[in-house]
Amino acid sequence: MINKVDYQIELDQIRVALGYDFMSLALAEPAEYDYVIRWKYASGNTNDRYKRIVLQSGRGIAGIVFKTGKPFLIPSVQKDVKPDTLFNYPITKMENLNSIGAVPVWNDARVAGVLLGGFRGERQVTAEMLRDLDRAARKGIGDLNGKELLLS
Repeated sequence: MINKVDYQIELDQIRVALGYDFMSLALAEPAEYDYVIRWKYASGNTNDRYKRIVLQSGRGIAGIVFKTGKPFLIPSVQKDVKPDTLFNYPITKMENLNSIGAVPVWNDARVAGVLLGGFRGERQVTAEMLRDLDRAARKGIGDLNGKELLLS
């Protein structure tokens, strides 16, 4: 019997524990010549439009985090993102997010996903909150073990 991982339950628990309005997990999928990154699971979402976002490595929030393996923070979308570049961050528009932080989710020394947390109101993601998000991702989510380094 295969034990299916329930990412949704874990995502809901992390969102509640850290106090975010919205949280999503993006995972890489094989594509014709490379791979694409999709937001697969969400908690606190207002709709399911996030599922339609398809990103290449290096594009959008998930693509940037996936490619660099580094956390990404936009404390205020209104102040920190020029209106003509907002299309680069479709998840912010689709979920009406005003502040976001995203971190890589590691699995066996490779970035396997991206965990994003955001707020819709006045509250802003801080550097400390981003570190807490990173700590949650490094504990592992589902069958992703959160290990950046493999010790042999």
